[in-house]
Amino acid sequence: MMLEPAMNDLLKQVPSRYMLVNVVAHRARQIASQAEDEGYPLDEKPVTLALNEVARGDVEPSEEV
Repeated sequence: MMLEPAMNDLLKQVPSRYMLVNVVAHRARQIASQAEDEGYPLDEKPVTLALNEVARGDVEPSEEV
């Protein structure tokens, strides 16, 4: 099984695995909460969306932790 995005790509954006877990979990909760509040379904799981945002550099670790 291959993780997509790759761990190396994620760790380029966030300095440690521990911080990565915290950043992704926090952002995933935000995504899920926003979708529920606004009443729209998500095409992908919130964690997947958060991982992709981190890989693209859309989420800064200092904002989330």
